[in-house]
Amino acid sequence: MALRIDLTFDTRDAESLAAFWKLALGYEDEPPPAPFKTRDEWVASFGEDPDDEGGAAWLHDPDGAGPRLVLLDVPEPKVAKNRLHIDVRVGKGPDAWPRILAKVDELVAAGGRVLATFDNHHIVMADPEGNEFCVAA
Repeated sequence: MALRIDLTFDTRDAESLAAFWKLALGYEDEPPPAPFKTRDEWVASFGEDPDDEGGAAWLHDPDGAGPRLVLLDVPEPKVAKNRLHIDVRVGKGPDAWPRILAKVDELVAAGGRVLATFDNHHIVMADPEGNEFCVAA
């Protein structure tokens, strides 16, 4: 059996960053594990107050292909460049560059920033918290 990975981000605002990544990747909120009805109930099962450490979000690929994203609020700000980034792939083909540009426009409208453009290949962006990623074919 192949193992799967989760990508976990420390964040200052899990809820708004989750909204950005749901738009970027087409991901959805992951329901709490059974038998729990809410994430707060699940967190409380560890003996922790769900309000103590701030917010969190769990996102999954509805098709089951991509890794789960976990966003956890932390009190400290980001201080260095990421050592890992996400590539948002829009699909290859002759119309790939227009699809890249359309996705970038959508993500800029949602709070992302363009950092560098490599014409007809990929665009480097930052999400609303400054985490770098690429949009490519």
